Amino acid sequence: MRKIVATLIAGLFATSVFAQTTPATETKADAKAAKEVAQADAKHEKQVAKADAKVAKANAEAKKDVAEAKADAAKTKAKADKKHAEKKADAKADKAEAKAEQAADHADAKADKMTATATK
Repeated sequence: MRKIVATLIAGLFATSVFAQTTPATETKADAKAAKEVAQADAKHEKQVAKADAKVAKANAEAKKDVAEAKADAAKTKAKADKKHAEKKADAKADKAEAKAEQAADHADAKADKMTATATK
């Protein structure tokens, strides 16, 4: 019976030595794998952030271009409105001047007619 107990105890110690070495290796492998996964995740996050930054920059530039185009359009429209108002004012002044000339001509004609009738 002593031999059986001694064999069992020796087997137990032998198994425990092998059992301790294997998990240590697995732990290192797990740690290495976890580290690689963490690095891959960090790299992925960095690439995603970089891509998002590019998109945001492109959107900002596009918005800036749109804003500049709108400002240019507003400036051009203001110039066109100003020119239109000036031409309209000139036309109105010309019309008033023509009307005044016509009235003056009519008055002159009337005065000439009265003078002609008065001299007869």
